Amino acid sequence: MEPKYKKIKHSIKSNILEGIITPHEKISSESKLMQQFSVSRHTVRLALGELVNEGWLYREQGAGTFCADRSSQQTTSLPSSNRNIAIVTTFISEYIFPSIIRGAERYLSRKGYNVSIFNTNNEYEQEKQILNQILTGNYAGVIIEPTHSASSSPNLKFYLNLEKEKIPYVMINAKYDELEPVSFTMDDVLGGYLQTKHVMDLGHTNIACIYKTDDAQGQNRLKGFIKAHRESITTLNPKNIITYESENEFIKPLQGLKELLDLKIDRPTAVVCYNDQLVLRLFDYFRNASIRVPEDISIVGYDDSMYSEITEIKLTSVIHPKSELGYDAAVAIIEMIEKPGARQINQLSKLYTPELKIRQSTQLLENDMAI
Repeated sequence: MEPKYKKIKHSIKSNILEGIITPHEKISSESKLMQQFSVSRHTVRLALGELVNEGWLYREQGAGTFCADRSSQQTTSLPSSNRNIAIVTTFISEYIFPSIIRGAERYLSRKGYNVSIFNTNNEYEQEKQILNQILTGNYAGVIIEPTHSASSSPNLKFYLNLEKEKIPYVMINAKYDELEPVSFTMDDVLGGYLQTKHVMDLGHTNIACIYKTDDAQGQNRLKGFIKAHRESITTLNPKNIITYESENEFIKPLQGLKELLDLKIDRPTAVVCYNDQLVLRLFDYFRNASIRVPEDISIVGYDDSMYSEITEIKLTSVIHPKSELGYDAAVAIIEMIEKPGARQINQLSKLYTPELKIRQSTQLLENDMAI
């Protein structure tokens, strides 16, 4: 269990980082802190003493304890003992994330760094708590997948505080454009285009898509889907676009596809999906509804995950670099730590060009094909 004085320290640090306590502002009295945290005066003084020693607070005789102006403090190089890297993903124990983490760990361990792994569950509040923990902890750098990357984040100030505290970070899979960070991402517009163009080349003209749109990856894949239609003679039927968010990912995609496949006419003969994980859930529905893949419907996934090979029908899917992406992100964060300013952001960032792995889940459309 965390000592009580450390809870007080983290709370005060968090308030400083969020701007709730501003430079030279007097903090709460010892008595108020004792009451707030239900601790002894000794515990409060221990916490305040460490914060003063660490440069977060300063004391004025007879006046009280105040928030230090850290922007005026000289920035020192990271201590050699600080060999900790935080890796933050939206999800941690499933799908492609273990491969990304392994790729990063492979390089970081070789360079003598320790890795702490965090998981936001794609929730802003959890991302905020993790960033706070990193800022108040002892981390040399951060590899992070942003939460709800399709929208402006309420946590941008925490990333700016990372910059202020000279803690470098890189973003993976997506990025917050406002920050213009070092990033390692796929060309997801091209990925969505390749998915769609593939089934078009097989003769499909009535194509549905299912994309998650609360992250940048899904929005960009949808752009690619639309772009492929615009470049072909195929008319895009707006009803064939199914979008969902993390909160309803287990309900809306299947519900939307069922509605399309229940139509008497103009039913889709192909569907392109946000990722392989989604395809796996659709396969369960197809199996129960006696819909054959690819005879009745062709389907394309994304990420070329382990799911693409373990399903009864091997899945056509866009290849994600996974371990390579994690490794490259680790190389970049170590360079930013050990050689700050050596290269510009655009020299460190990498955009991966997707390729399509064609397997058994798609086939040439037959004229008399019907579901």
